[in-house]
Amino acid sequence: VQLVESGGGSVQPGGSLRLSCAASGFTFSDYYIKWVRQRPGKGLEWVATVYSTGENKYYADSVKGRFTVSRDNTKNMAYLDLDSVKSEDSAVYFCAWGGGPEQGQGTQVTVSS
Repeated sequence: VQLVESGGGSVQPGGSLRLSCAASGFTFSDYYIKWVRQRPGKGLEWVATVYSTGENKYYADSVKGRFTVSRDNTKNMAYLDLDSVKSEDSAVYFCAWGGGPEQGQGTQVTVSS
């Protein structure tokens, strides 16, 4: 199983960013994908989950209405669109799958003016 995140970077408050998660080593369409993040000095925080067909999506209250999770089962890819970002969204973002403990190496998002 391999999960590789990309798309992180620096963004101004109120801006947007798209994170991508490339998955391999398992039947992608059979499992949910979740995004978690780790802010500096904090533990892992669940952000969002998209279930296998992409229809069912759930969000943490802290990101609801601002972030959008999606997936493309034809490409074995998952995405997290960050909109209206705030300074407190600065974190390392990881994707993980529903079939085991593996997660990617993370991608850094820094929100700063």
